[in-house]
Amino acid sequence: MKVKPKTLLLVSVFSMATVVVGTGYWYVFIAGAPQLDAPQPEKNTGLSFQVETFTSQAMGGEREYGVVLPPGYDRHPQTRYPVIVLLHGGHGTAKDYEVKATLTSVLHDLYQQKKLPPAIVITPNGNDQRGTSPLWDPDYFDGPNGKVATLIGSDLVQEIKSRYRTLNQPQFWAIGGLSSGGWGAFNIGLRYLNQFHILFSHTGYFTSKSGAENSPELFVDEIPAYTRKQLRIYLDAGASDEKFLEATEQFHQTLDRLGISSEFHVYPGGHGIAGKNAGWNYWHQHLADSLSFTGKQFAIALKALHPHKTPKPGADSGHTNLN
Repeated sequence: MKVKPKTLLLVSVFSMATVVVGTGYWYVFIAGAPQLDAPQPEKNTGLSFQVETFTSQAMGGEREYGVVLPPGYDRHPQTRYPVIVLLHGGHGTAKDYEVKATLTSVLHDLYQQKKLPPAIVITPNGNDQRGTSPLWDPDYFDGPNGKVATLIGSDLVQEIKSRYRTLNQPQFWAIGGLSSGGWGAFNIGLRYLNQFHILFSHTGYFTSKSGAENSPELFVDEIPAYTRKQLRIYLDAGASDEKFLEATEQFHQTLDRLGISSEFHVYPGGHGIAGKNAGWNYWHQHLADSLSFTGKQFAIALKALHPHKTPKPGADSGHTNLN
């Protein structure tokens, strides 16, 4: 039986389409849409990223978080440290900041440059009960898909305080995130002001379809005036991210109106899967900026905690003994 050329052409086109669709499905749904030109990690940073688990009463089960302890943590058993919590965006996991943004490389450089005091860095799994998917962002609030705000603002905080040597005052705790994690950091952080006084967002947004109660842009003015003065906020957005840029600029203007101290930066690029200023390359670069900002706030708070004590550099890179 002779097959017509037209039939062969249709079969070939169908086969190619199947391959393309299948590859696209794998890339987005299985691989998690990884950066095509991802930032490369440094070797021999001396820092270790570990994944730990704990039981969350709010979520009714085991939850994961990543942790990077500061240099010299085991050699300085009397020293307590500030804490930084980093929230991932949509289709994310507890490992994203290390695997995709080379977190330990960023921290290593900041410690070497003395731009960040030694800190305990936590990267929780912020997904709600639906799990991770490219079809939705995590619900960073207490709602029908789980009590994620209580998970992070209460359960996780208690886990970190009980397991590690932390400085517990809110001026020594920072929470930030990228994209929907930026929204989550403010939606949660501004509800737990007894815990977090430093907040930051990379290419985030500040209103939620779930309502005004989960829209920092709308409820931030409810914060008492005396508490506003204690907050320190960093914001950035990519020049190519029109809606995120507009949202961030508007939120910055709201903070200014309320007298809340904040920095706002616009950088080239934004969301994306390829390009030196796109996606994880953007977040890798500017994570150093937000953590440098955080480092300045920690340094000021540490100096205020020990106003008459001269810091003594420790043997480990970036370690300062302030006990």
